[in-house]
Amino acid sequence: MTIAALVLDLEAATADRLCDTLLASGALSVTCEDALAGTALEAPCFDERLGSAAWSTVRLTALCRVQDDPARLLQRACGAALLPVPHHRVHQVVEEDWVAKSREQFAPIRVSARLWVVPTWHAAPDPAAINLLMDPGLAFGTGSHPTTRLCLQWLERAIAGGETVLDYGCGSGILAIAAMKLGARRAIGVDIDTEAVSVARDNARRNGVACRFLVSREPLALTANVVVANILANPLKLLAPVLASSCARGGRLALSGILPAQAAEIMEHYSPWIAFDPVAEVEGWVCLTGTRQ
Repeated sequence: MTIAALVLDLEAATADRLCDTLLASGALSVTCEDALAGTALEAPCFDERLGSAAWSTVRLTALCRVQDDPARLLQRACGAALLPVPHHRVHQVVEEDWVAKSREQFAPIRVSARLWVVPTWHAAPDPAAINLLMDPGLAFGTGSHPTTRLCLQWLERAIAGGETVLDYGCGSGILAIAAMKLGARRAIGVDIDTEAVSVARDNARRNGVACRFLVSREPLALTANVVVANILANPLKLLAPVLASSCARGGRLALSGILPAQAAEIMEHYSPWIAFDPVAEVEGWVCLTGTRQ
């Protein structure tokens, strides 16, 4: 299959209207980014609530089959969205081995003196260490993001041996798997994404640990000694009663995926249940930890 990229620079409101109609008209995928990215006028956006509204001009890229005629596909989409056909450009996407290309980004990561994250296509640099053998697939959690490293370092301190651990928003399963390899008795991971749950189960088998992974719509009746959730600020606020009630009294809780400016609001949402420790911050990301009262 030969793929073409249809590229348009649009106002944010127009881009939002056009995304759905492009997909409905036959586009394989649609992505949006700041049209000024890489320039002095780039507008970084770390608030998931804003989406493309954070940018004055959005660069919309729709991937299409060449045989579907990208220009005609755009005409259909604009007609459905009641928009004039904007200036656009089309170029062919060069075929590449995307799996090999994506793997080039990931090398073994030393989390601490005794803990490494090792992609499955690499040899472990320190065979005597606790090595987390990970293939992220389509799930979040390679160990390269500061929030994941913060949570791993916290788990290394929090796990003394024999704990029950809940990893909410488990992604690749890296935190639940780490908990088991650090000495937890039981670890349960939960994610909204069925693909992530499948990836996490594969990674657990790869590491020889018996974690249990569930899709979030499945019932969860659990009280854990250790609860960790590396997600984003808004879901963490909504989940406060669920995560707090899942943490045993005297148990430990870690929340990450949080920007420094969001920390106080998150702590306020959890304050009826959690006594927080001093805030830990790495590379502009925060991990909030505390004890269930």
